[in-house]
Order: sequence, then C-alpha cells, then structure tokens
Amino acid sequence: MMGTTPGSSLSRLSWKWRKRSSVKIAERMRKERKHYTAEEKVAILRRHLLDKVPVSDLCEELGLQPTVFYRWQKEFFENGAAAFQTTERPRRQAEEKQKRIEFLEKKVQTKDEVLAELMAEHIALKKSLGEL
Repeated sequence: MMGTTPGSSLSRLSWKWRKRSSVKIAERMRKERKHYTAEEKVAILRRHLLDKVPVSDLCEELGLQPTVFYRWQKEFFENGAAAFQTTERPRRQAEEKQKRIEFLEKKVQTKDEVLAELMAEHIALKKSLGEL
C-alpha cells in the first residue's frame, strides 16, 4: 500500500494540512466578537433591503457570518408589528392592571376585616363558655 506508511508524502501532507488548519482556527478564535446595537443591525438590514447590497458583500465587509445576518433578518420581520403598535395600548393596559391591583387590595382588606371580626366573636364565645 503506497502512501500509508508513516514516512510517506501523503501522511506528511495531511500533517501539514492539519497544522495549517489548526493555526487558522486559533487565529479565528482570537478575534474579538463585535456586538452590534439594535440600530446598527437595522442599518445593516436596510443596506441590504433598500440599497440592494448583496448579503455576501455585507458579511465580508463587516466580518459577519451569513447565518447571523439571516437570523437578524428573521427577528426583524417577526418583531416588525411592534413598530406599528400605538403607545395608547400599553398605557391602557397599565391602567387596567392598576385598577385590578386596587380591586384585589380592597378584596384582601375586606377578607382581613371579616377574619378579624370572626376571630373576635370566636374568642368572646370561648370566654362565655369558660374555655379561656
């Protein structure tokens, strides 16, 4: 079998290839990751969608993986409806929550008053029966 012995050129070639690839991986791992703000992500997506800059060019220019770009695009379209919601709805929801909290607090206070009254009656009854 030619090329399978330890001294063959094939095994030396694969060793050199492995050594080179591990160096590239180490270089890639040393790079600091860039964290983009939401505004920067939107600007990048806008360049692709409106200015028609190819994804490959954007990714090469910014050092992005295409999968990262497409994940941003997916999130952008999934959350796009939030841009069209009015501020009235959250304010109204907050008011409704506040009313619900007030209602529940009153309900707890009423229960506490009834419980205190029942306990007072219970103690008075025990005293009258001579158990206390």
